[in-house]
Amino acid sequence: MKHIRVSEKVTFGNNLPFCVISGPCQMETMEHSLMMCEKLLEIAQKVGVPFVFKTSFDKANRTSVEGKRGAGLENAIPVFQKIKETFCVPILTDVHTEEQCAKISPFVDILQIPAFLCRQTDLVVAAAKTGKIVNIKKGQFLSPQEMPNIIKKVEFCQNEQILLTDRGTSFGYNNLVVDMRSFPIMSQTGYPVILDSTHATQSPGGMGASSGGNRDFAPFLAKAAIATGIAGIFAEVHQDPDNAPSDGPVMLKLETFEKFLRELKAIDDVVKGF
Repeated sequence: MKHIRVSEKVTFGNNLPFCVISGPCQMETMEHSLMMCEKLLEIAQKVGVPFVFKTSFDKANRTSVEGKRGAGLENAIPVFQKIKETFCVPILTDVHTEEQCAKISPFVDILQIPAFLCRQTDLVVAAAKTGKIVNIKKGQFLSPQEMPNIIKKVEFCQNEQILLTDRGTSFGYNNLVVDMRSFPIMSQTGYPVILDSTHATQSPGGMGASSGGNRDFAPFLAKAAIATGIAGIFAEVHQDPDNAPSDGPVMLKLETFEKFLRELKAIDDVVKGF
């Protein structure tokens, strides 16, 4: 069973205490990013859960051409630098093109392959060649049994720094379902497995020109997934999600984050015998 060490304080492993990857869906401003990282880190430390900060400089997979995309790569670099300098936390961000991988990798710890792009060989290989940890989100259109094919693309580049994340599977139109069997199946690869608990509550394209969803279901999905014995939970959080530029319906409210983590930690401790 593989353990993926991100930093001195954060190591992902299916048999280790779970880690949390959290932050706002997309990067807004320097001030907002620093504020969110500070508050989330404070809560995670209080509860005793290893923390990785997440935010996206570009949200390329938008329902509508009018959807807000984020700060952009060049504007994101000084923000990531300031976060590192101020809080010394690991950082995860999405990449959508081969060129982005090399440009952003010096400033973050984990490159995330979006679910819709997980079969894009050139993108996966470009991320792997940076030597960074690669978090592969399982496509909504894939079975968990197909993930080894994507893993091999990363391993082909002599990179075994891999995380696997499930964010639900398409179930008819505008709906996702999380199959709890996915976690033990993907765990058979030996790599750490994570649930994206907030995107899993999404209704893709459910609001016509944007995606809808219901954040209220995220704690239930997260608790069920933690009970299977996984390495981590991904959860986007915002202090005012209903007015956020993207994924507002599914992001957790900052005020609920501590309770969310405490409930997960209690289950994780029992399941793993801590």
